[in-house]
Amino acid sequence: MENNEKLMKIRHSMAHVMAEAVLEMFPTAQIAIGPAIENGFYYDFELPRSLTEEDLEEITRRMKNIILAKKEFKRSVVSREEAKEMFKDQKYKLELLEAIPETEEVSVYNQGAFTDLCRGPHVESTKELNAEAFKLLSVAGAYWRGNEKNQMLQRIYGTAWTNGKELREYLEHLKDIEKRDHRKLGKELDLFSLHEEAGPGLVYWHPRGARIRQEIEDFWRKEHYKNGYEMVYTPHVGKSWLWETSGHLGFYKESMYPKMEMDSADYYVKPMNCPFHIMIYKNSKKSYRDLPCRWAELGTVYRYEKAGALHGLMRVRGFTQDDAHLIVTPDQMDDEIMEVLRFSLYMLKSFGFNEIHAYISTKPEKSVGDVEKWNAATEALKRAVEKEGLEYDIDEGGGAFYGPKIDLKIKDAIGREWQLSTVQFDFNLPERFNLTFVDKDGSEKQPYMIHRALLGSIERFFGVLIEHYAGAFPPWLSPEQVAIIPVAEVANEYASEIEKKLRGEGIRVKSDLSNDRMNAKIRKAQQMKIPYMLVLGEKEMANKTVSVRYRNGKQNFGLSYDDFVSEIKGVIERKEQI
Repeated sequence: MENNEKLMKIRHSMAHVMAEAVLEMFPTAQIAIGPAIENGFYYDFELPRSLTEEDLEEITRRMKNIILAKKEFKRSVVSREEAKEMFKDQKYKLELLEAIPETEEVSVYNQGAFTDLCRGPHVESTKELNAEAFKLLSVAGAYWRGNEKNQMLQRIYGTAWTNGKELREYLEHLKDIEKRDHRKLGKELDLFSLHEEAGPGLVYWHPRGARIRQEIEDFWRKEHYKNGYEMVYTPHVGKSWLWETSGHLGFYKESMYPKMEMDSADYYVKPMNCPFHIMIYKNSKKSYRDLPCRWAELGTVYRYEKAGALHGLMRVRGFTQDDAHLIVTPDQMDDEIMEVLRFSLYMLKSFGFNEIHAYISTKPEKSVGDVEKWNAATEALKRAVEKEGLEYDIDEGGGAFYGPKIDLKIKDAIGREWQLSTVQFDFNLPERFNLTFVDKDGSEKQPYMIHRALLGSIERFFGVLIEHYAGAFPPWLSPEQVAIIPVAEVANEYASEIEKKLRGEGIRVKSDLSNDRMNAKIRKAQQMKIPYMLVLGEKEMANKTVSVRYRNGKQNFGLSYDDFVSEIKGVIERKEQI
């Protein structure tokens, strides 16, 4: 913790050093914000021209000179009038100053001649910064305050560490991240595309990506039926009454697409599936004998994310939510939470995620629902994670206003943490929609409602899978599981025969009957990260065998067809990686 705090101070201070260097180069620059972030820092600038690689080199040189000058970081509390005078030529600072509540003090930090409006904290002096342990990484566009209606600024990203060794290790890590970037691999492996001209943040699934998606969804549905869920399908649009009743128009309107007016009524495309599931529940009177209701849907929703926040598959505007809602009696709550958690862990592990950490978010200061319900629900979440032996952290007061939740975060192959599963209580919607059930004593009572997503959105989950496996999916998920490579044209007929038989076994297979040389065919299959290559020549034809070349470079010559089918089917069934 102490080391993290030290690094955050170093990075925050490095952002100020960078701003000073940029102002030296561009005296008329308008400076915006410059925080420390995970693994680094950034600062946003309005500049007279676009920055180049050469500019980053010059900014770096100037930053090193500032660091070596051993400047002190001095904090001062100033009046609002003094601050306005200090930043009279900096419009973004004046806007930030206006946003500081009257009850809060205004503080500035100086290092030499450079002054910034800032809460801190910072290092004591640039002596604590290592001139050989930072690097400016990139320049990106960023709208002021994340609003695309505002001025586009230039954001310089950098990273900073305590020593050169840490920096070198991090830069190697960045290379690995770059190789795994789902946007890059999505294009190389022909999995999906995004088309700004047709609508930003909307995903086009190509045939190869669609095969993987279908495999994920088929597995998802099969496991849900095994775990006692029923599938539902709901509309993509609903009248404004639905969203007013649910509270979305009051609390969530900025993230919803604009209304459509039809037949003298206002409609909205859905940002969430929950109100629709509630309408199904309310379609008939429910008894305690009907509960628990476990309804699941791969429901496509639309949320108006800001353009600057969109990022490949990870942040989109239209996505399919791996959604389910459980409506339960109070005495069913513990068992249902336990089963949901077990199911979540099983699903995540099936996709190769074995490092899982839980986070429990508790009651915030402003909330709905009575305290007893909150406490009972929170304790049920704790009991479930403890019973499963999961390590967990408590985020005190971090719950949504309508209920406590568990988030499950996984670590991928290179140690990055991703939040996937969520189990969320909701004390708001049952109240708003007046949900009831008839209990054993004949009285009407309000049930508990649990929102639950195991994978999150299919799009984001697919992006995480791509990066986790670097595109080399385990055979059960691979779009093509087998590439058949005839050595020469004479083996084409045998290749087609093997392909037909494998297709009959349910194996995803394709023969390369092109005129390319064998090595070129193998290279093409390797580039597409196909797990099995069957190389067929005259010897294999004569013996009615196959020679297997695996994605990892291993080979197995002269295998009988039946033995190969048995091997690949076993690997697929066990969801193993090769």
